[in-house]
Amino acid sequence: MTKNALVERDLDILVPMAREQLVQVFISVGSLDNQLAAKLEPRASAPHRRIKAIRTLAEAGVPVGVLVAPVIPALNDCDMEAVMAQAFDAGARCAGYTTLRLPYELKALFREWLALHAPQRAEHVMSLVQQMNGGRDYDSNFATRMRGQGVFADLLRRRFDVACRKHGFGRARELTLDTSRFVPPRKASPQGDLF
Repeated sequence: MTKNALVERDLDILVPMAREQLVQVFISVGSLDNQLAAKLEPRASAPHRRIKAIRTLAEAGVPVGVLVAPVIPALNDCDMEAVMAQAFDAGARCAGYTTLRLPYELKALFREWLALHAPQRAEHVMSLVQQMNGGRDYDSNFATRMRGQGVFADLLRRRFDVACRKHGFGRARELTLDTSRFVPPRKASPQGDLF
């Protein structure tokens, strides 16, 4: 999982692993708007470079998917279908999404970011975020924290499902990777012996 096109540098490792069903790469693309992406993720690759990386990986034979993330209501949720369409055209064959998560001090940082970069929308964005999180900025419930709950979360889920069907995306779990060679690491004893 990456939001950086620099994953292309690892093709010499990824391609042989892909031939043996040992790897799948997901590229996160939250928006196709370069200006918004630069403000949200200033150190990550631009959206068009991420889409190009999907194409490069797919053409090299590496199974690749797209993660539309983070979906932020009233800020970038309008890009979900376009991201999925471009990613599919580039060769992504599975897709996922997550909504914005604001645990711990991220709540305050994001509110600060909104006040600076989207002051006219800040109140509306946070209202929708809270509606998706049971009235709070963040809900740590494992069952709902990645996708939210409520009317807006249900709408996002339906939109995602429609886009998946339209483009023929599969789910990440549909790809079977070979795990037969995995050996759990052994713990070292205080004397340095493995046990």
